[in-house]
Amino acid sequence: MMNKIHWRLIAFVIIVIGLRAGNAQTANIAYLLVIGYALSGRMQAIQALSLSWLFIMINPGLAPSVGMAGLYRYGVLLAALISVVLRKKSQQENNQKLNMFIWYTIGLGLFFIIHSLVISPIPDVSILKALSWLIAMVTVLLGWSGLAKSERDQLATHLYRGLVLILILSLPLAFFPVGYLVNGTGFQGVLNQPQAFGPVMGVLGAWSAARLFAAPRPPWWLVGLVGVCLAMVLMSEARTAGFSFVLGVSFSLVFSPAFANVGISHMAPGIKSSRLWVVFFFVLVAGISMSAAISQKASHYVTKSGRADVGGVIEAYDRSRGGGMKLMWRHFLENPWSGSGFGISSFPEQMDIIRDPIFHLPISASVEKGVTYLAVLEELGFIGGILVLVWLFMLLKGSARGGLAPFAVCTTILLLNMGEATLFSPGGVGLLYLILLGWVYSSGLTRNINE
Repeated sequence: MMNKIHWRLIAFVIIVIGLRAGNAQTANIAYLLVIGYALSGRMQAIQALSLSWLFIMINPGLAPSVGMAGLYRYGVLLAALISVVLRKKSQQENNQKLNMFIWYTIGLGLFFIIHSLVISPIPDVSILKALSWLIAMVTVLLGWSGLAKSERDQLATHLYRGLVLILILSLPLAFFPVGYLVNGTGFQGVLNQPQAFGPVMGVLGAWSAARLFAAPRPPWWLVGLVGVCLAMVLMSEARTAGFSFVLGVSFSLVFSPAFANVGISHMAPGIKSSRLWVVFFFVLVAGISMSAAISQKASHYVTKSGRADVGGVIEAYDRSRGGGMKLMWRHFLENPWSGSGFGISSFPEQMDIIRDPIFHLPISASVEKGVTYLAVLEELGFIGGILVLVWLFMLLKGSARGGLAPFAVCTTILLLNMGEATLFSPGGVGLLYLILLGWVYSSGLTRNINE
């Protein structure tokens, strides 16, 4: 029965992706099918959100643009919310810790909305952004946690394989211009830009590397996959993705035992594997022998193929994000208690707001901010910053209970937000992050550390 359902899912995914890649008319049909699919169950709701993310982020050289994509995205989100809310409560949802986190998430979202009403210079934009985040986060938490453990593991496997498939389908594009549409040098694969492809591959790489350490005898194919993910990140020239990948895995090995209250041998039994140490030894030898070439490649990566004239990692980060960070910090000091408005640009008058032609609701109001945590202080003030900090700690604590892989994915996503503020944005790559954060927290409801 499960195998039959599995093949039905594969067939559905192939059909809707084919429709999305066809023309504008078939793309509309694809979105409507996904909306209907989201209504058919909890697992389907999460899968539909994942497809919605892919539809939004697909390489424009491979699929046409859709004029109503913004409205369709909200349609999938609302359908997914309805689907998970109307389903009967499961045993997992009666877990007190889950309830506390969900209620805290709801309270945090309501704080965003009330703050938007009182403080924001463009209230409807802030309210819609806050409401979108609240709906998306609550939907993924209810969706993941409402599944039985076997179903949750199966859905996580589907999502993992989906990301691997994105990697595999992207590989041939490395030899064609369509794989480098944005700037000609940064590889974007099947996604719409290198700054999306790199972070996605970084998350997949961290997930895979954590699975290596969590397995008593890591399989060779997983070792190879980690290497390919690293190569994809380097090809994308997404610097934040590379550092988040490496630091996310490193931090998870160091800090996850403390968050989970277990020893490192329980969290990462693979660290004792001779297979892993043999791989590390050969990598180290190869690295030493090719140090000159690696140094050149590293410089090429940090300077984005020479487009960024910088002397090192710290200088590169300062050149890229320093100006925005100083501006956000100055705005925070000017309004330390009230903030400037949720999801609002540091220069509100310069925001490009796209509204739907029927209800004139703001369906798109992109904001370019590099560091989520300073953006939170700028937009929400000190009190809002403390509330978000508590939420992040609860998230990390819950993910650590799920095992090394959930904690590594969570840590990597939080580190990625040191370079691109997407944590509270359910549009674009941020939607994928929220889906994964729903998994990492719900995985801790049934302790997976020793599995």
